Amino acid sequence: MKNIFCCRLIIAALLVAGLLPACKKNAGSPPVINAVRNYVASPNDTVFTSLVANGQWVVLTGQNLQNPLRIEFDGVAAGFNSALVAPGSAVVQIPAILFSSVDTTKLYTVSYTTAAGSTSFPFKLGPAAPTVAAISNVFANPGDSVFLTGANLVLVQQLSYGGTAITSFHSSADGTSLGFLMPAQTSNDQVVVVTKSGTVNFKIVATPTITSVSNENANPGDSVYVFGTYLKNIQSLSFAGADVTSTVSAGDGSWVGFVVPALSGAGPVSVTTKFGTTATVYNVNDIATGALSNWEWGGVFNWQWWGGATLTSGNADFPGNSSQYMVLKTGILAGGEGNTYSSYAILLNAAQWVPAAHLGDAVGNWAFKFEVSVPNGWNGGTIDIQSSLGTYIARWEPWQVSSTRTAAYSTHGWMTVTIPFGMFKSKDATLGDGKGAPIASFADLLGASGNSACTMYIHNYASSSTTTGFYAAFDNLRVVQIK
Repeated sequence: MKNIFCCRLIIAALLVAGLLPACKKNAGSPPVINAVRNYVASPNDTVFTSLVANGQWVVLTGQNLQNPLRIEFDGVAAGFNSALVAPGSAVVQIPAILFSSVDTTKLYTVSYTTAAGSTSFPFKLGPAAPTVAAISNVFANPGDSVFLTGANLVLVQQLSYGGTAITSFHSSADGTSLGFLMPAQTSNDQVVVVTKSGTVNFKIVATPTITSVSNENANPGDSVYVFGTYLKNIQSLSFAGADVTSTVSAGDGSWVGFVVPALSGAGPVSVTTKFGTTATVYNVNDIATGALSNWEWGGVFNWQWWGGATLTSGNADFPGNSSQYMVLKTGILAGGEGNTYSSYAILLNAAQWVPAAHLGDAVGNWAFKFEVSVPNGWNGGTIDIQSSLGTYIARWEPWQVSSTRTAAYSTHGWMTVTIPFGMFKSKDATLGDGKGAPIASFADLLGASGNSACTMYIHNYASSSTTTGFYAAFDNLRVVQIK
């Protein structure tokens, strides 16, 4: 029995040994790639020598390409359909390649593996040439983190900032930013980034911009802040045409603060630095231009004389405003409480919101503005703004810090609220009023004439009661061109 078992083992071994050469022979010869061609049919099926990776379909031509096990571009595996593979060609889609993390030893290669072996073919496949759009902080101190933003900021070979070589830098995963530490010295105004895909030169500029003004109708002696970018190293600043002689700026140039000087009229806010000048297209210290209501006798009164607001002046809770204004006060609102009438609303008669000559303007060029003073913490309930049509609503709810977090909101005196017209939105079936699509034209909100009544009211969209009541004063409702 023992001899019979041994004989069977020997026979089995001989059979396996005999099969091995046959398997190797059936695998065929190793693959060979001769070219990468355009997938588009003749006459456009040209041979590629390089490509910017963008998910293109290509044809690999060569020999012994049947039955692939793995196809890689720059070391990244590509999916393939066996029905599109033949001995002399393989149709493959270039895979998504994250060049910030690619194995650079496999860069610019196509590899092809079958049971018979593998081959590597040189092919320059990479990202597009780099671009730089902005510098995060040209005022950063030596050693501070700075980021270039742009595109294709990967496979970086050299970086210099202001003539100083930067030896340590880091690209974001998607190549949209390149971080480094600000050097101690600079000798010119250029940033130079050299990648495997090309070179970009970017001029270091910091032309100031203004995005908002904390209080556009402040009194002389009030503190005001102008928000924007590159608002640092101020050479001159004027508010409503009056020169400001003393300013203080944020370290990153995101704001500049000052005390309002004596004023003689309306005018823009203008800021000049060594990099340039910017100015608002609208005037400050101006309650007449675009007014829907400023509640002044002899001004633009326009109140409907009913609703929940009270015409007020001289209230000690709202210092810094010697004119007339509207005060809206409610207790804690139950779930769903609040509407466009009764004790919840400020109601205005019809007025021309946007001048007829500008009704065809882009809606983002104009904004709804008002001054407001909120002396006590406000948390819950939304101020809705709508026209006579009532189809689109802009929601003001500054206590809503995020979709999951709220915080009691109050102001230090009066401040200006700017609501671009793109914030007037339709009702969304799921999210509710003012959460749908924005207006495409002023006619959507105001009708063909641009003349409409205005209603501001408070509404609690939550199913539960608000955390606080609401107590605030409103003044100078107006529509102003901002671009």
